[in-house]
Amino acid sequence: MATPDIEAALHSARALILADLSARDVADATVVSLVENAVTHRRWWLEQWPDGTEYVLGLVAQDVQDALLEAYGRWPLCEACAAEDDPHALSVEPELGPDPHWVCGKEAVLVAPVGQLT
Repeated sequence: MATPDIEAALHSARALILADLSARDVADATVVSLVENAVTHRRWWLEQWPDGTEYVLGLVAQDVQDALLEAYGRWPLCEACAAEDDPHALSVEPELGPDPHWVCGKEAVLVAPVGQLT
């Protein structure tokens, strides 16, 4: 059974990822289902390792990004580099750590905290 801390972390991660998806106009029903699948998977993970709540946002973001890559393509695209005709996806950093951010790996620039894409 999930503890209140685990549920709070999962609900927060869901909301922040949905905010990023909405900011980039890709939050249709199918994509929301991908988010739900990622949250369900991470619920089990957190039940095994409750101390991982501070890492779950970045992990859910990566899970959704991976699922979108398989189903639709790269997301979220780096808008600055796309303008230069060099489309590539942002990455989540740190890969396993608190306070995850979307980062342009090409330019080594922090774009936005996860949940705050524009």
